[in-house]
Amino acid sequence: MKLSLFKSVSLGLFTTALMTLSVTYAATQKDENIEVTPLQKVTQQELAAIYVLSEVCPGLVKDHAKFEQGYAKLAQEYLPAEKNAVSSLAKLSKEKKFKPILTEARTDAKKAGDAKNQEICQELTTYSK
Repeated sequence: MKLSLFKSVSLGLFTTALMTLSVTYAATQKDENIEVTPLQKVTQQELAAIYVLSEVCPGLVKDHAKFEQGYAKLAQEYLPAEKNAVSSLAKLSKEKKFKPILTEARTDAKKAGDAKNQEICQELTTYSK
């Protein structure tokens, strides 16, 4: 009788241990996946390039309202912590330390030419959908 009871308790404890171990392993794997995936850091150059679109695109697109929506969505994706990413970019563009980066982005936009810039600007008009 004691042997049968001991076997039952042992089997119960073993089963519980296995279930706990599998849940713990799954939780650990989930945590590892989160830790392994690096957070994407936005560079000042990327922010400058986005801001330059607000300067270049209004003269290259026909539907200004759709462009503004697409631009706002893009800015918010790059600055998700900001309440109003568009105004945050505008404020950043006035900072002294950001000026050289902004100048470089403007030069890059000029080098790209109107055709390439228009293509990018046009894509932003459909980006809000």
